[in-house]
Amino acid sequence: MPELIVFFDGRCPLCVREIEHLQRLNSERKLSFEDIFHASFAQRFPHINLQSAEAILHGQLASGKIIKALDVTYLAWSLVGKRRWVAVLRWPIIGRLANICYSIFAKHRKKITSVLQRQPICASCESDKDLT
Repeated sequence: MPELIVFFDGRCPLCVREIEHLQRLNSERKLSFEDIFHASFAQRFPHINLQSAEAILHGQLASGKIIKALDVTYLAWSLVGKRRWVAVLRWPIIGRLANICYSIFAKHRKKITSVLQRQPICASCESDKDLT
């Protein structure tokens, strides 16, 4: 059983890129990954609210406890041996600033992705505006 399940948006190019990187580093299989838009997601994870998981990164510990946002990011990268990459997220002042920045990023993730990809927001993302 994995130590952390990471719930991610499989339609988001930035999210998918990060998950692919984590998958390559996940040689000890401490992580598993679940696309929140997979057809069977709601049946397999009825305790995860899709709108909330789409708005903010969610993870589930082996104990069943749900963690969110940068707590998921920190733990995921730590479990694949890259704690030094994310250690700054636990520093008092920088950690608070990182949480603020993450909140802004999460709220505008689709627009940011569109700009970085130099493509308009995809049709399915555009129709999800009610979710966020």
